[in-house]
Formats: sequence, structure tokens, C-alpha cells
Amino acid sequence: MRERVSILDGNTFLVSDRQGDIEPSFDFPTGLFSFDTRFLSTWLLTLNGERLHALSIDDAQSYRTRYFLVPGEPTHYLDAKVSVIRSRSIGGSFAEELTVLNHSGQEVEFTLRVDMGADFADLFEIKHQRQKKGRTTPTVGENELRLSYHREAFHRAVVITTTAPADIDESGMTFRIRVGPHGEWTTRLQVATVIYGARGEDIRATLPLGGHRTASNIHAEQNELIDRAPKLGCDCQPLAGAYRRSLNDIAALRYESIALGVRLLAAGLPWFMTLFGRDSIFTSLQVLPFLPALIPPTALMLAGLQGSRLDDFRDEEPGKILHELRYGETAGFEEQPHSPYYGSADSTPLFVILLDEYERWTGDATLIRQLEFAARSALDWIDRYGDLLGTGYVWYSTRNPETGLQNQCWKDSWDSVSYSDGRLPGFPRATCETQGYAYDAKLRGARLARKFWNDPAYADRLEREAAALKERFNRDFWIPEKEYYALALDAEGRHVDALSSNIGHLLWSGIVDESRAGLVAQHLLGPRLFSGWGVRTLADDQGRYNPVGYHVGTVWPFDNSIIAWGLWKYGFREEASQICEGILSASRFFDGRLPEAFAGYERNLTDYPVEYPTACSPQAWSAGTPLLLLRVMLGLEPQGEHLIIDPAVPEGMGRVELLDIPGRWGRVDALGRSRGPHDHAH
Repeated sequence: MRERVSILDGNTFLVSDRQGDIEPSFDFPTGLFSFDTRFLSTWLLTLNGERLHALSIDDAQSYRTRYFLVPGEPTHYLDAKVSVIRSRSIGGSFAEELTVLNHSGQEVEFTLRVDMGADFADLFEIKHQRQKKGRTTPTVGENELRLSYHREAFHRAVVITTTAPADIDESGMTFRIRVGPHGEWTTRLQVATVIYGARGEDIRATLPLGGHRTASNIHAEQNELIDRAPKLGCDCQPLAGAYRRSLNDIAALRYESIALGVRLLAAGLPWFMTLFGRDSIFTSLQVLPFLPALIPPTALMLAGLQGSRLDDFRDEEPGKILHELRYGETAGFEEQPHSPYYGSADSTPLFVILLDEYERWTGDATLIRQLEFAARSALDWIDRYGDLLGTGYVWYSTRNPETGLQNQCWKDSWDSVSYSDGRLPGFPRATCETQGYAYDAKLRGARLARKFWNDPAYADRLEREAAALKERFNRDFWIPEKEYYALALDAEGRHVDALSSNIGHLLWSGIVDESRAGLVAQHLLGPRLFSGWGVRTLADDQGRYNPVGYHVGTVWPFDNSIIAWGLWKYGFREEASQICEGILSASRFFDGRLPEAFAGYERNLTDYPVEYPTACSPQAWSAGTPLLLLRVMLGLEPQGEHLIIDPAVPEGMGRVELLDIPGRWGRVDALGRSRGPHDHAH
């Protein structure tokens, strides 16, 4: 598999191959992207007409990379008479410094060429291989190449400048250079992206945090955020590495919203560098014990964009929390409904869950009172619009059959909800975990109503509804002969009976009857679902099982973090520890950065986790996974003004110490130690 290398600064990111090159491609998309538009689709370096190869890459920091390159095939490296260092950084704009080093004793002439191009493709056009409808105009100036794109009022441009003289044409720059014996030559290429507003201004210039930042700005801002997080001391190297990498990635994945001018968590690179309702909420729940200040901007943004009308195109309904927000051309011209799009059945109850969990952890009653209307509207949506069939469950069926999402649960690919024999049910569908979220949202909403909104009657009503939902759910979703909960109900109320990881989310929500929790835990850790690295999205004996299928057999770290939390809540500490151990062991093979998903192969079959081919990396809720696993292992749970600490550290992990955990209690320390003999190389 070709390897991508990326640098990012929130709104702007660059994805290249291992040499630092960008070429237009649909099967291996690379480029310079900002606000859902690709501003560079070609950025190809040659020396004397020859492609270069990487000796090594320094990509330790998220916003800058250095490539050490030589011409020729890998077998010719040893006698290279010339090398090139390619140093790049990103901070709103993109800069690349090219240094040619002559290792011979004679003066040498070189022709260095950078092919440059911009297709201004919208991310959806890349994913779905659509043709552009606007016009691109190149303009050659002194030491400058400008590429402009127009489609009616939609106007984007990229301006590329050089500090060294060059022959500039409409598709790149050529440098004819002489380098003395053992000498070097350098130029700096600056790439500015321009997003024009209605009055012809670059809209990012009006943002409170500014459109363009230096590497030192970014470094200082990320470090300031990371320094606020608790300090981890532990014997387990994979845990230490994953924790450090997670904090770095979470800091890097924040982007500045055009709408509010605040920093929000983007969902993942390269496809999801924007606000997602579900992803942002789950990531917020994961990072809450570590960086609680990240939550209010996300909660306020989701509330501000909450659905207010019926709009079939956007799957919008009053009270509904958005699924995805996009800024690109296809959203602007309503070829995609993402401005914003509301096609998720679970982000709305999850929003209420997040508000309650946030208050329980921080004691920030002001935000809860400020968002009372949004929370009540979300709770109202569950029964008024979520219950499509009037059966007391949350169902989904897109209002927009042209471009709407078919599956509107977290497993939102087309084939993720199936019967055990592989058949697909019709619509609407009611997935099991969404009912769990609705149950939890009602209980948490009741607490908020009683404590902060001065409405005990509403609280009583929500508690009665939650109790009735739990009873109804345990009657209708349980499959007695299989001893697990159905993945979903179909439109006729029949069991969609595939065995899936969704049942772990039921434990997290608390909707599982105590008498059945043990059976659910057995299934989750049994050989059909548990690969040894983690719980598969679908059991390996189901009709649609595929160990490298997106939601039908892969292992998702985020999914496992929620399952571990659920097992812990029901007292299955050993089972939760098994998942923590598996996922953290897997993180070793990804240099501490857990991918979006990896293959569901048996651990003893491959000896290492096999990455899913198009997984996002970094991805926010994968970056949040080690943090939530730490919470589970240390048994951290807010109770009133105190933090309960009840550790159950997996065997062999040794000492785990988390210092300065922030919350309504100020800052406290937590220490846990595994019972078995610890192994530093675990």
C-alpha cells in the first residue's frame, strides 16, 4: 500500500506520497486542502528530469515535515553525488524550502523543476470522481504563478511565489542552477490559498484567530493545550506513547470555524476535516476528563446549528443535531446537502448525554442553563420526529433518497445493518444502540431539568419515559434463542439478528437488563466478536462478515473504547481490561496513533494488526480512545464534588499514574497498579 505523509494546521492540510509529491489521483488522493477544496492537485519535484526517492522523513511534528531525497532507484543511493532536502510547513498557507546539495568536488549544473497544478476539486468530487463545472485560469507573473477558479460567485485562488529566479509557465517553475563543489542552493516556495467572500475579500482574514499562522504560533498553541492535560507516568510504553500521540493529534485536529471563529475538533484526515455531530460528541466524551475546555465551543456550535424546520434535502427536523458541516463548492451549489446535513439518528440524544456528562465533570452550570432550549428541543425530537412509526423507538429513513445517507447510525455505510444471513432490511430501521442513547438522554435530561431548569414535573416525565423504554426495549430487541440483542428492528418490528459490536454500546447507555448483562459481556469477549486486538464490528460467522469490510468485521478503536466503558459500568472490570490491553497493544504497531479502523483478523493469525486500507489517520475519536481507556483502567467517575478513583489496570501493565486531573474538585491525582508481574515491553 502506498504511504501517505500529511501535515496539518486545522483548516489547512497537505497530503503527499513518501517523496513529498502530489499527483492528481482518485485512488490515492493527495493535495493541499483548505475548507473542503483542493488547492494543489499537482506538486511534483524532478531533478534533471528524474524523480527523487526518500532516504528518510522527519515528520515528528504535525505541521512540518522534512524529506531527505536522492535521484535514482533505491539501489543507487550509496553513490549519490547530489541530494535534495525538502522542508515544508503549514500554517494557513503552505511553504516549502528546497535545498540542493552538491556532494562532488566539481561545480555542477542542475535543472530543478516543480510541476504545479490546481484542480480546485471539492472533497465530494474527489470521492465520487465528478467533473468540475467552473473554469480555472492560470496567470504567470514575476516570480509568481497564480491559478484562479470561478463558478458564478464561487471564487478560489492559489498564489505560488519563489525567492529564487525561475522560468515560470502555466504548469510550474523550472530552476536552472549552478552549485559549486560541496556547495548548496536554496529557494523558498510560498503557496497562499485564497477563499473569496461576497465582497471579494479572503474570508479567513476576518476570523478572530486569523487565517495565517507561523509554525512557531502553531507550536506554542499546541504545547499550551497539551500542557493543560494531566501528566501520565506509567511502566507501559505503548500506553505512554499512545497518550502522547493522542494529545498531539487532538491539538492538531482543531480547526477554526468560519461561522463562529472558535476552534472545534475536526473528525479526521483526509476526508473529515470538519465538524461532525456524532464524531465531535464522542470525541468530546473521550477527552472530557483531560481537556474539558474543548467541549463548550463544540456544544455551542452544535446548538447554534440545531435543526429548526423540516427540510427533506438536508434531512433537517426541528431539534435535530447536525451530522456534518461542509464549506465546499458542492455544498454551496446544493449538489450535496451538507450546509449542514442532518442525516444521523443518534447525534441528537448524544448531544444531551454530552451536556450532562460535561456538567457532572466540570460543575459548569452556566453552559447547561444557556443550552436549556437546545437540550429540550433535542429531547423533544426523540419522540416527535425520531419515532417515525409511533412505536416508542427512534427510527431512521432518509428524507432525501438522492443524496441522503441510507444508514444514519454510527455504522453509516450502506451494508452495515444486516440480518445474520447477510440480507439487508428495508427502511425505516431502528438500531439497538440508538435506543440506548435515547434512554440515557432521557435520564440525563431528567437530572438537568431537576437540578438546573427548575422543572421537576418534566424530570418526572422523562424518568417515566426512560423506564418504559427500557422495559419495552428488553422485551422487543432480545433474541431468546440467540441470547443477545438484535442489531436493529426492521419496519415490521422483526429482529435484524446479526451479532454486532453495537450491543457493547447498550451497556454504556445502561439500557441492558442486569440479568442479561453477563451474556452480553460473554458475546463481546467471545471468539466470534473478539479478535484478540479488539471487538469486531460484526461477528465472524455472520453472512456479511469481512475482516477488511468497513463496518462488517473491522475493529474500530473508538467503538472499543465505548464498549470498555460500558463493561466497566456494569462491573465487568476484567473484560474491560481485556479490551484496553488489546487496543493499546495494537497501538504499538501504529507508532501510538490508532487508525480509524484495522482488520478483524485473529490476533494469533497475523501477530500484528493489519490497517484498513483507506482509514483516516489521524482521526479524532481514535485519538480520543487511549484517553477513555485510561479513564476506564483508573476507574474515574465524578460523584458530586468528588472524583471516584477505582482502578483495575490490566495484568502486566504495571504502574499507571495520572496527575492533575481537572474537574469540579480542582485537580486530583489517580494511581493504579496491575496485580500481575508488570512487563515494561508489554
